[in-house]
Amino acid sequence: MKRVLVVDDEERIQEVVQACLEILYGWQVYTASSGTEALEQAKAHQPDAILLDVSMPEMDGITLLQQLRSNPATAKIPVILLTAKSHSLNQLEASDKISGKVSGLITKPFEPLKLAEQIMAILE
Repeated sequence: MKRVLVVDDEERIQEVVQACLEILYGWQVYTASSGTEALEQAKAHQPDAILLDVSMPEMDGITLLQQLRSNPATAKIPVILLTAKSHSLNQLEASDKISGKVSGLITKPFEPLKLAEQIMAILE
C-alpha cells in the first residue's frame, strides 16, 4: 500500500486528495497544514511520496523542501510540488533551489480522479 503525505494549508485540498487516494486507490494518506507539521509527519511515517503545496504561510513549500532534503531521515522521499501558479512553473522548474530536488509538478486545479495516476506516472 502506498503512503502519501499531503501538505497544504487549504483543508479542502487535503480532503479532496485524501478521499481520492484512499477511496479509489486504497492508499494511506497523511495530511499536514504547515511545514513544521509536515516535517514531523514525514519523519514519523516515511511516506512513499510527499505532495507539497508551494504557497503556504509560515514556511513555504520551497523552504520545507530544502529542510526535507537536508535531513537524512527524509532526504530520499520523492516530493511532488503542487502549485496554483501555472504561470510560474517555468520559474519553479528552472529554480536552483529545487533543481534536482523534486520528482514532479502538478498544477491546481487538478482533476481529482486522475491525481493518483499523475502521482504514479511521476514516481515511476
